[in-house]
This record gives sequence, structure tokens and C-alpha cells, in this order.
Amino acid sequence: MAQITAALVKTLRDKTGAGMMDCKKALTEAAGDIDDAVDWLRKNGLAAAAKKAGRVAAEGLVAVATEGNRGAVVEVNAETDFVGRNEEFQNFVRDVAVIALRTDGSVDALGEAAMGEGTVASQLTDLIAKIGENMSIRRVERLSVASGAVGTYVHNSVAPGLGRIGVLVGLESPDGSERLDGFARQLAMHVAAASPQWTWIEAIDPASLDRERAVLTEQARASGRPDNIVEKMVEGRLKKFYEESVLLEQTFVIDGESKVSKAIEALAGDIDAPVSVTGFHRFMLGEGIEKKEDDFAAEVAATAGV
Repeated sequence: MAQITAALVKTLRDKTGAGMMDCKKALTEAAGDIDDAVDWLRKNGLAAAAKKAGRVAAEGLVAVATEGNRGAVVEVNAETDFVGRNEEFQNFVRDVAVIALRTDGSVDALGEAAMGEGTVASQLTDLIAKIGENMSIRRVERLSVASGAVGTYVHNSVAPGLGRIGVLVGLESPDGSERLDGFARQLAMHVAAASPQWTWIEAIDPASLDRERAVLTEQARASGRPDNIVEKMVEGRLKKFYEESVLLEQTFVIDGESKVSKAIEALAGDIDAPVSVTGFHRFMLGEGIEKKEDDFAAEVAATAGV
């Protein structure tokens, strides 16, 4: 049997675009013959899946899953929103979110986790070959509390736990009542709607805060006011910045009046137990992915020499 060298694996990868482990397995099955290995990859749908890997995948689904005092949120992308309505794809994404509860919260660990007769990564490859679109597990986050509740919310839901926006919120409290669970869900709904960037002011990255302060200072100075007035203007605008981007400083969308921090204080008083937010995760499907916009009219004009 021919020795499966790194150079041989690289040759097959360059030829097919398939993954390293898939290429190694194909060469093993083909006794080191490159052409037979290519055929093996094609028969198993792996070469076809690799060819799709360069296509932009910005659609798909976000899923949330909980178990006890822990939760997970994942984003699995596909090329078209049509796939998001595919029942087999939905089942895959839902199962991946549950599996994520048992991983360390990284995409790599999730891909290597056991699923069916293989791994999450191998099952995804099979699904790519079957459905015919590029797909990827883009990101995953976990959240847990020692005692309390993990609230979840899915916006634009297409099935239970699946949609275009998924949120996890952690509430730490010795109270385990339905009231705490209900508030945790309301807070998750708030995060979905208000899209905070940070949980509390102290969590803001100092560099981000410095940039914001510099911009606000320049804007205030453009008014021609004296320095002491400029300083007050900057502090006032920073307060507005906090109210827009920091969870505890935002107005609670459920009542439209209270700050989130005050709503939490009120809850703590009602249940006679301390309550604190430990953090949140908010995934919006496709955010940050640059989508290619096809201008058919421009292509036709260019072809015609216009």
C-alpha cells in the first residue's frame, strides 16, 4: 500500500478543495491513487461540497437551546432563505444548538462533537452535498448561571427555537420562581429589540470609549462654545450613548418607562431576593457578512458595450 504523505494529501486538497481529513481518508481508501481518491470524494459528495465553499452564505437560521441553568445560541448559514424552510436543515440546526450545550463554546469544538454516526462537521458536509448549497457553522456562544435563570427569545421564528434573531440572557439569583423565568424571557425580548452592545458601563472597551469621547468632543467644539460648556456637552452626549448601547442603562421596552436596571431592582423587591444580570448574547442572522449584489442590468450593458 502506498504511503499517504503530507505532499500527497496537499495535492488532493489542491485538486478538489476538500478538507484535509477527508483527503487523507480518500487516499487511504484509494491506496494512494490520486484519481481514485478524487472519485471517492465525488461519490461521497465531499468534492462537490468543497466546490460550494467559496459561495457567500449569509442566510440560514439562528437557534437557541437551554438545559437547566445553561443555554447556547448558534448561527448556521446557508446561501438562500429557502434552505431555512427546509425541515432537514431545521432539524440539523436545532440538534447542533443542543450539542453546543456540551462543548466549550467554540466552533472548532462544536464541529468535532459527536453527531449521529459521525461528527457535526461530517453531518454538515453530508447536508451540503444533499441540499446543494454552501453552509457553515458561523458562530456559537454559551451562557450559564450558578443559580437563577437563563432567558431565551427567538425573533422571526420559523419553528420552535429557530429564527433570524436569537438571544440568551443570564439572571443570577437564589430565587427559582416562575416570576424570575418570566422576567428573564422579557429581558431577552428587550435585547432582541434594543440590541445593546454591553451589559454595563464598566464593560465598555476603553479604546471604544476613548474614540466615542473624541468624536463627541470634536462635535461639541464645532459649536464654538467655551471649553467648560464643551465638557458638559460631551458628558451629556456620553450619557445618551450609554442609554443607547448599555443594557442596564437602556429603557426597558416592556414598559417603555423604566431603566432596565430599575426594572431589575423592582423584580428583586417583589421576589425578596437579589437579582443581577450576568451577561447576554444576541445573534442576528447574517450580520457582518458582506453579501454580493448582482447587478444584472450592468452586466448586460457591459456585455453589449454600452
